[in-house]
Amino acid sequence: MKARLYQKYMNEVVPALKEKRKYTNLHQIPRMVKIVVNMGVSASLEKTAVEDAAKDLALITGRKPAISKSRHNIANFKLRLSQPIGCHVTLRRDMMYEFLDRLIVTALPRIRDFRGLSPRRFDGRGNYTFGVAEQTIFPEIELDKIKRTQGMDITIVTSARNDAEALDLLKLMGFPLAEAKEAPAKDAAKEAAQEAGKEAAKEAARKLAKEEAAKKAAKEAAKEPAKQ
Repeated sequence: MKARLYQKYMNEVVPALKEKRKYTNLHQIPRMVKIVVNMGVSASLEKTAVEDAAKDLALITGRKPAISKSRHNIANFKLRLSQPIGCHVTLRRDMMYEFLDRLIVTALPRIRDFRGLSPRRFDGRGNYTFGVAEQTIFPEIELDKIKRTQGMDITIVTSARNDAEALDLLKLMGFPLAEAKEAPAKDAAKEAAQEAGKEAAKEAARKLAKEEAAKKAAKEAAKEPAKQ
């Protein structure tokens, strides 16, 4: 049986996107391609830190993670070439939809004071990345068995041609994106500040011009008695 979100995509999201965007070809309709979950581990931690992160990531995703290794020697960060510095998992097809379902329904609502994710974290090519501060939001993680809290980055890769299409896709899939209500106010405040700055500059220029004219007139007046 197909994942719940896959069925939702086929039965609800595809018709809705086709109607809104007026697609003429089914291949134009954006879809999710894969989800990449990445855990980075500080090089200053003990050697078992990467192994612990990999175990947690395996529990969260249901897949065995690949270990990420350093490509450079950086003495200031105590980093050696080929040193394990994290782990990552790439999810596709049913596992991708099942993970996203658990993320939306169970994990993200467990974040304290959660009010939705920022809609401004697209990369310009229709992909969305956000960070999670702790792995403990996932119910698969038992709190009494973890050694340390571990954050992660989650990237949703889509076939959308731009961010606007990807935004429509994720919203229809039920992804908890917050409404961008503060942007117009910030833009208006910025424009007002710029206008105020321009007016202040103009006023300063007019004042300087008057002072220069006054000085010039005073010099001319001082020369008159000498001529007489």
